[in-house]
Amino acid sequence: MTMKPSSNIWIRRQQCPCGDWKCYVKYEGDDQTSVSSQLIKNETTSTSSSSEAVFMPYVGQIFKTDEDAFEYYSNFARKNGFSIRKARSTESQNLGIYRRDFVCYRSGFNQPRKKANVEHPRDRKSVRCGCDAKLYLTKEIVNGVSQWYISQFSNVHNHELLEDDQVRLLPAYRKIQEADQERILLLSKAGFPVNRIVKVLELEKGVQPGQLPFIEKDVRNFVRTCKKSVQENDALLTEKRENDTLELLEACKAMAERDAEFVYDYTTDENSKVENISWSYADSVRAYTVFGDVVTFDTTYRSITYGLLLGVWFGIDNHGKPVFLGCALLQDESLKSFAWALQTFLRFMRGRCPQTVLTDIDSSLRDAIARELPDTKHVICSWHVHSKLSSWFTPSLGSQYEEFKAEFDMLCHLEGIEEFEHQWNHLVARFGLASDKHIALLFSYRTSWPLSYIRSYFLARSMTAEFYQSLDEFFKRILSGQTCLQLFFEQVGFAADLRNRSKEALQYMHTKTCLPIEENARSILTPYAFNALQHEIVLSVQYATTELANGSYLVRHYKKMEGEYLVIWISQDEQIHCSCKEFEHSGILCRHCLRVLTVKNYFEIPEKYILFRWRLESSLVALEDQNGQCNSDEYAQVFHSLAATLLTESLFTKERFNHVHRELTRLLEHVRNMPVSNEFASNMAANNISES
Repeated sequence: MTMKPSSNIWIRRQQCPCGDWKCYVKYEGDDQTSVSSQLIKNETTSTSSSSEAVFMPYVGQIFKTDEDAFEYYSNFARKNGFSIRKARSTESQNLGIYRRDFVCYRSGFNQPRKKANVEHPRDRKSVRCGCDAKLYLTKEIVNGVSQWYISQFSNVHNHELLEDDQVRLLPAYRKIQEADQERILLLSKAGFPVNRIVKVLELEKGVQPGQLPFIEKDVRNFVRTCKKSVQENDALLTEKRENDTLELLEACKAMAERDAEFVYDYTTDENSKVENISWSYADSVRAYTVFGDVVTFDTTYRSITYGLLLGVWFGIDNHGKPVFLGCALLQDESLKSFAWALQTFLRFMRGRCPQTVLTDIDSSLRDAIARELPDTKHVICSWHVHSKLSSWFTPSLGSQYEEFKAEFDMLCHLEGIEEFEHQWNHLVARFGLASDKHIALLFSYRTSWPLSYIRSYFLARSMTAEFYQSLDEFFKRILSGQTCLQLFFEQVGFAADLRNRSKEALQYMHTKTCLPIEENARSILTPYAFNALQHEIVLSVQYATTELANGSYLVRHYKKMEGEYLVIWISQDEQIHCSCKEFEHSGILCRHCLRVLTVKNYFEIPEKYILFRWRLESSLVALEDQNGQCNSDEYAQVFHSLAATLLTESLFTKERFNHVHRELTRLLEHVRNMPVSNEFASNMAANNISES
């Protein structure tokens, strides 16, 4: 068996951070862990599409070939709980093979074999029991064309027929498809034991354990059979890896010659072979000067083909979108490799450390960050925690898992450390998880992921669901079935190039209150940041303030008696601080501070509390024509005035209201069908009114 050139397959890191190599992670909400495994999933779907209606064969039924008949009978057998095998065939000089006998897999009786001369011979029991179910085919020539017809058929079995979940385990139906064979060989070569190979395939296909079309024994036999072929191809695969890595290095050198601001670095092993490699672009370095305060280091994916871990650095821009900062391919997940990646990234970014770095749970990465970034806050992304919960706790909790997850979610958002630890102990005791290794792991990392511990860390809204969805879309663009690392390098370069990013459409930002603070913020902030601030402004009017003797304020919701917040106001230099820490957390003023500013008769937010990173002027890509905002304001005022008058007049009588409603409906339909001029569309398309 000759190994075909394999595609570059990227899979999610499946080794559990608990340290137990037998423990793997299936990510919640992700039915497939490999970006390129969609091809495998499609193949699985196509094989299942053959489950068309198959009726019972009958004497006289005609088939074009004997193989067609065998496939038909095999499908019938599978649906009815048994399998078949080919028995006797008869041939003549004129017709060749003119008779085929297909029988139930339990037909006949096993002939006793001479036992091998060993001390403990295996005594295998035979499944054959003399079953008489059969289908006999006979060949005939009609008008010069050969065809096969069923000459005898019996569906009488002397044994129990199997259910669906049992019949699929019969040897006749346990087949390893070609795509799966390639994956098994790659995983085996990467050092995965057979039981973990099976787990990986189950994860990729999104099936429950034990539901693959083959069993662990089949995989073991296949690996054993192919072991010689794998060994023969080992030198070729190693050479491919080395050559492709050198090509990647040459691509980096060529890029550096074309672009003096492109930066890269690499390490070599004792044999002078490339070990780790990292690179970044001029756009990324410039973006870091504005959006390098919060950085996400994503190490979710690794290449099975090359045995490399992919680490990608992201920032979050003023529109809430990921901005590529750098990339690293590492030989392993050791402290040494992560430390090198961090050192290299900081050197690319001219020595400036981020305020906060977000990662997955990884002990080596945690130690590397503590050593290389001692003044940077380390946060575990909440998405990474929640995505592992199902894999960790469903097996032990069963039907209680959903209830556990709901309580866990609530616990994550508690604001006080003491309350968190009290509720944590209650959660552990209630669900009997005191000895669970994953609960212990989460608790050991507790200073890095619950809100109660990280509420004062600056995250710039980089733990929202929308941001992680954008990250996922980025990975889908750069991870595919490339056959070499150079193509991967090119795809990363294209995705990272700011010239390939679409211009941010300047949406019309509709005000929701009459507060001057809102109007002022609208002219300064991006729509993304303004929507976040506007939400706080709208809610601020629901809070009452009580001034304290020292000039500070207690702020409390007008309905909720619990949960008051202390807002400290220092008038000399216009400092304002809230105990909720929202500004420290996201860079957006909270509703409590905004309420106090309103009470203090502020018509604009103090300059220091509108961060440059959220302003329109900090955009990396030029915005669409901002004159549309002024035009939109004028149009909005006209329509608001007209609509208000129309509403007043239509409410006098029911007849007036019905008439206005009918005419407006007709007018709206007419306007929707009107053509739009290119000049007007270019100014207004991006300015659709958004109430969110």
